[in-house]
Amino acid sequence: MRSPGKGGSKGAGRSGGAGRGGPTSHGRAGRAKPGTGRFSGPDAVAKPRAKSRFVEAEGRRPSVPARRPASGPAAMREPERAPEKAAPKRPSAEAVAASVAVQTVTVTPDETGMRVDRFLEARFPGLSFSHIQRIVRKGELRVNGKRVETKDRLESGQAVRIPPLNFDAPKPSTRAPKQDEETRAFFKSITLYEDDDMMVLDKPMGLAVQGGSGMRRHVDGLLDALTDRQGQKPRLVHRLDKDTSGCLVIAKTRFAASALAKSFRSRDTRKIYWALVAGVPRVKQGRVSTYLAKGEDEEGDAKMQVARHGDEGASHAVTYYAVVETAAQKLAWLSLKPVTGRTHQLRAHTAHIGHPIVGDPKYFDIENWELPGGIQNRLHLLARRIVVPHPRTGKPVDVTAPLPPHMQQSWNLLGFETAPYDPIEDAPEE
Repeated sequence: MRSPGKGGSKGAGRSGGAGRGGPTSHGRAGRAKPGTGRFSGPDAVAKPRAKSRFVEAEGRRPSVPARRPASGPAAMREPERAPEKAAPKRPSAEAVAASVAVQTVTVTPDETGMRVDRFLEARFPGLSFSHIQRIVRKGELRVNGKRVETKDRLESGQAVRIPPLNFDAPKPSTRAPKQDEETRAFFKSITLYEDDDMMVLDKPMGLAVQGGSGMRRHVDGLLDALTDRQGQKPRLVHRLDKDTSGCLVIAKTRFAASALAKSFRSRDTRKIYWALVAGVPRVKQGRVSTYLAKGEDEEGDAKMQVARHGDEGASHAVTYYAVVETAAQKLAWLSLKPVTGRTHQLRAHTAHIGHPIVGDPKYFDIENWELPGGIQNRLHLLARRIVVPHPRTGKPVDVTAPLPPHMQQSWNLLGFETAPYDPIEDAPEE
């Protein structure tokens, strides 16, 4: 096993460049000049505020002795009224007004950047997806007098014409108070950072971010338990694969969701991953640049494939990598910095250069390769660090996630030390 030397990737060049540290003809870069970047995460973790729990006690009517029928003048009295039933919960005044008349609402600064459909869902809870699609498609909803599409994004101050709306009856909650309490405790246990606008979770391996076919437990669904008294539910602003652990950013307000989503789209957010791969790349610090398109594996499951420019559905994907440490030329610890955010990008790129991630059931394609003893056959990929501009202050929020248990076990067996440094620190941003 080789001890790591401090190295930076300042010299990693852009696509098509040449010279010292530039990419080779097949998309990887040569050696870069050593740097001195270091890794550090937040020292303190903000504690989520506990929410009070309200328990409703069921009351009983006191027993009343039977009364004899009245006679004479008493018989002319007004008969007793039956006890009144609790009135059903009334819709909000905003919903009532929207159901009977055309109205015009103004986009607030907190709603800047929101999609039209998300704007309607937030303003009018209970409005069905099909109804939103219909009023937008027919042009009944206008923004500054013009037709829009559901995916169009709004700007502060725009006037949105809302036609009369039809609301679905609210569905009763199926969650038990105890279940919500347990979910909140779970989120508290995996929270790396939290303030009034956002939180960063250490997503465990095996927990899906969003629901899918047969997927009943996922982060998006669990976030229902964190809905506040105004009905505002925390929102996802990016994704991680089900078997990838590490930093996952959650927006707690509509304003934060809009600002954070913009940061991810404009690539102002910095993401660094760690992986254990088969073999050792010949080029210790390099750049992988390909086009990726959705395809299928032998079993018919979705799989990203390297494509050519101009192919249908092909998107450009760029990843910088650096070898941190190796083990007997059989395994390598890589630090990965994706510039783009394509589906399965890191998994597809490491496989493309001939060094797939250990435990990857979809992209590991080395025949007759034997897993070293003591290392679990689980995906060794961690969203190690994320640096994102705070949605309200713009100051960087820098969060680091610990190795998950199965990767910590592998690092211990291989004698890898996580404290010293990360050579991808100074890799170019694009």
